[in-house]
Amino acid sequence: MSRRRFSREFKVSAVKLVNEKGYSIAQVAHDLGVDASSVRYWVKQMSSEAGLEPSGAGEMAAELRRLRQENKRLLEEREILKKAAAFFAKEQL
Repeated sequence: MSRRRFSREFKVSAVKLVNEKGYSIAQVAHDLGVDASSVRYWVKQMSSEAGLEPSGAGEMAAELRRLRQENKRLLEEREILKKAAAFFAKEQL
């Protein structure tokens, strides 16, 4: 079983679909018939290049994903602190 090789143009077009058009990585991978991890790697690798950074709808989608991840992390931290506070309050009695 040999590995499939993709041209730079193919990778750039996939990255543009994610960064400019706002499609999800999973949707682009499905539509192009490639693995989502490959598309995720291409986006990470090429997003710092001029002309391929997130813009338009892609920028908004990237910011929304980042904010949702941060919100999830903060909610988890809050739950941990609540449990710790309850534990130490119980211990004080």
